[in-house]
Amino acid sequence: MGYDVARFQGDVDEDLICPICSGVLEEPVQAPHCEHAFCNACITQWFSQQQTCPVDRSVVTVAHLRPVPRIMRNMLSKLQITCDNAVFGCTAVVRLDNLMSHLNDCEHNPKRPVTCEQGCGLEMPKDELPNHNCIKHLRSVVQQQQTRIAELEKTSAEHKHQLAEQKRDIQLLKAYMRAIRSVNPNLQNLEETIEYNEILEWVNSLQPARVTRWGGMISTPDAVLQAVIKRSLVESDYVAKRIPGKQAVVVMACENQHMGEDMVLEPGLVMIFAHGVEEI
Repeated sequence: MGYDVARFQGDVDEDLICPICSGVLEEPVQAPHCEHAFCNACITQWFSQQQTCPVDRSVVTVAHLRPVPRIMRNMLSKLQITCDNAVFGCTAVVRLDNLMSHLNDCEHNPKRPVTCEQGCGLEMPKDELPNHNCIKHLRSVVQQQQTRIAELEKTSAEHKHQLAEQKRDIQLLKAYMRAIRSVNPNLQNLEETIEYNEILEWVNSLQPARVTRWGGMISTPDAVLQAVIKRSLVESDYVAKRIPGKQAVVVMACENQHMGEDMVLEPGLVMIFAHGVEEI
């Protein structure tokens, strides 16, 4: 709907009047052929009933509409209009293109956001402030928080219940596997064979390597393992493979059948160096 003509200072050119609502054009659009201009809201509502121009009845649809020419937009923007809040005491008269900016800051705007200064600090439209009650608002906030906490507790309880069910399912599966293995011991052997083959496949994908700087070794604090690592460094007949992207080599029992039992760490013995590992 257009602006009330009575709000404008001076005469308004008839070309700036919407033929549907008889107000000054608001968000104007134009029919392409007859060039009649209308408020966007007015013509959209008109088209819900019939697909013709309200002035000359030529065929027009929403898809045909175009923005009005720049000269018409400039004429509209220069019109002087009274504030929407004139009934609330505002006496300002502004250019039409500055109206929205003025309304956002107009102290007479009943919907302008204001902050309660009585204690709660709630921001609300100005016209709601006289009926505002801080205690009632804070009580409402507390109730909302309590409801939210109850919902969170309910959700947490549901998650705990689901987790407990998952744990029970896992325990049942483990018990089921133990029962199957007790009936068919070969199943355990099959699993071990599959795991061993996967380890061999991984080891075969690694590149042979050697350590060029022993002093940079990052050793374990475990004294026994330190001794094992030092022994492996001294003896040169161990096959070592480099772990890609790391300053580390791995000595696998599957590639070093002569390894002593004290050096066999499943699936192998890993040695890490700060510097000095290169592929062969």
